[in-house]
Order: sequence, then C-alpha cells, then structure tokens
Amino acid sequence: VGLHNHGFWRPKPVLDTARFTLSFNSRHRKKHQDSQALWKHEAVQKYLETLSKEYQQVSHQLSADSLNDFEQRALRRRCADLSPIAAAFQEIKEAEREVQELEVMCTELDSRDEKQLLELALEEKKGLDKKMNTLCRKLFQLLVPKEKYDRSPVILEVTAGRTTGGDICQQFTKEMFEMYQNYADYKRWTFDIVNYTPAEIGGLHHAAAHISGENVYRHLKYEGGTHRVQRIPETGMSARMQRIHTGTMSVIVLPQPEEVDVKVDPKDLRIDTFRAKGAGGQHVNKTDSAVRIVHLPTGLAVECQQERSQLVNKETALRTLRAKLYQQVIEKQLSQEQSARKLQLGTRAQSERIRTYNFTQDRVTDHRISYDARNIKEILSGKEALDKLINRLLEFAEIEAVTQYLENLQALEGGG
Repeated sequence: VGLHNHGFWRPKPVLDTARFTLSFNSRHRKKHQDSQALWKHEAVQKYLETLSKEYQQVSHQLSADSLNDFEQRALRRRCADLSPIAAAFQEIKEAEREVQELEVMCTELDSRDEKQLLELALEEKKGLDKKMNTLCRKLFQLLVPKEKYDRSPVILEVTAGRTTGGDICQQFTKEMFEMYQNYADYKRWTFDIVNYTPAEIGGLHHAAAHISGENVYRHLKYEGGTHRVQRIPETGMSARMQRIHTGTMSVIVLPQPEEVDVKVDPKDLRIDTFRAKGAGGQHVNKTDSAVRIVHLPTGLAVECQQERSQLVNKETALRTLRAKLYQQVIEKQLSQEQSARKLQLGTRAQSERIRTYNFTQDRVTDHRISYDARNIKEILSGKEALDKLINRLLEFAEIEAVTQYLENLQALEGGG
C-alpha cells in the first residue's frame, strides 16, 4: 500500500484517477454515497487518528537538537504532508461536536414545544451539515494522490453513432459538442476547434477541439465514453407517431501535456491535402488547405481543416497525432497497473454507455454513479448543471479512491 516506508509517508495512488474503477456493490454505494457518510466509517476514523498522532510526533521530533540535516529535511517534508490533513481532521471534529450539541438542543426544544427556537436551531444544523460535507470533501481531496495529467489541456473528440432513426445521432453530437464549448466558456478555458465535419441535415458527424486552461483534464476525464440519447424526432413519420428513437455518440478525451515526449519519424507519415468541407469561410472548397496525416505503423489518422493556412493545419494535426500516440503509451501503462475491477469509469470504452439523455422524460442519468438530473436543457447549456454533475463524478472518484485505499490497508494489516 505504501503508507509507511522506513518511518516516512510515501502514499501511492490507490488507483490512477485517469482510469479508476468502480468497485462498490449496492451495499457500499448506499453506505458511501457522499463524503460525510464515508467520514463516519470506522476505518477512516482510525486511519485519520493515526495520521493526526503521527503529525504530533513529527512536530515534536523536529524540535530535537540531535537531528542531522538529512533527518531534518525528511521530517519537514513529512510534516508539510501531514499538516493540512491534521488541520482538516481537527476542523471536522470541531464541526461534528457543534452538530451534536445542536442535535441535543433540538431534542430539548422539541420536548418543550418551542417551535420558533427549534426552527432556528434546525436551520443552523442544516448549515453545519453542509459545512461538514464541504470539509470532508476537502479532506479526501488531500488524501487522494493527484493524477499527473489533471492540469493538462486536452484534445476532445466527438463522433456520431449509427442509428436507424436518421439524423438523431448527428443532431445530438452537435448539441454535445456545443455543450462542451459552452462549458469551456463557463470555466474560462480556451476552446480551439481543430476539425469539424458537419452532417448534411444540420447535425455533426465528427469534431475535435483543443481545450486549455486550469485543470481541464481533471474536469473532463470522465466524459469519455458512449453517450445515449432517447427522443422523438422533430420531423418525419416518427414525430407524427410520437415514436421514441434511440441513438448514440462517443466522446474521447485525450490529455495533452505541454511537452509531449513522442518522437515521430517523418518516414512513418503519409500526409494528404484536400479541400476543406463545411463551415470555414470563403476559402472552403477553393484551396487544398485541409490536412490529413496517417501514422503508418499504427494506422492512426488525424485531420485538421479549420485554418486557411495548410502549414498551420499541418502543425495542428501533428500536435493531435502526438497526443494520440502519447495516449497509447498512457493506456499501456494504465492497463498494466489496473486492478481486475470490472466496471470502469473514464476509460472511453465504446461498448459501455456512460450516460443517457432521455428527452421525453427530461432526465439525464449517469449510469456509473446512479445519478439523475432533471432539465436536459440546463445540462446541454454547459453551465452550472453540467458542472454539478461533473463535480459529483469527481467526488465519487475521491470516495472510491479512499475506500479502496483503506481496503488495501486493512488487507495489509490483516496479513492478506
């Protein structure tokens, strides 16, 4: 598990948050459905008590005169690691005591039938409960190792699926791409379109964008996968008969570190130029500015047609190709490290749908965390409602990481 090594704390990631797996059975899901519920778990309390005591011991050892420079540096690093965890732990304990005192007060007020005071006390308790959950979330974020690609920009790709329902997939793909574009604007990120292939009837076949800003991959890494739509088409026989059609589209999210260390031999590339299609200004279909690059050893192909300059499109396509090749390296590392868990979150597995957008019931369901959100239009607007859903996924990932970490710790202590 890597908790202690020669007296010093070297936490290993319990699971890589780029590709963490859902291990909860239904019992665990109910028990650990939020940060505050996990906080109350006996193993969590025991673990945090151990860290808190260790922080006190390390702080005390730092005052000793007999330490050499190496020991001083090691203890200072350890103290810096433990200090925010110990502080958050004590802050939660204090808030918990306040909640308990309020609960006793509410019981007494209820027995005396002092309704006005009881309402005030209950309102204060509600605020404290919210504070507790925020503090617990903060604590678990400190405990979970940061994923090394979290701060990276990304290449986000959307592709329409196939359906017997006509253009439902293409229309949904366009809505999804616009949702992520709006979300980038909401988060104050930069959204640069590198490829855009529209469908004939107002939809979208495929598009890709380079998104940069603060913690982009952290927020988008669980968007990868198959998204399903259920709706009644606006035109045609199905619309008149109120028949619901089902379609899909896929999202791929590739982290793109600023320095992608992937060497590409020019002899391994086939570079084609062609005339751009669709939206793009007056130069469309007049010059061969669009570029397609095929990496012959792997068969990977990328296109860029957004700029007037063939050279700029070629540079963008090469950058995207390097990101895809780098992603293959990442995937290989992750597959070697991954545990034998079955349900995966964030792997972009095309065979597993991750989310359903049911327009007839005005409901969005994320199947990985059994989360339902109403008002599809708010989700597709790419603002607060989508941000809330994404943050729920991140919280669930943190809860899963801490839970698995403690399971491993308990197995280690039990000799398993």
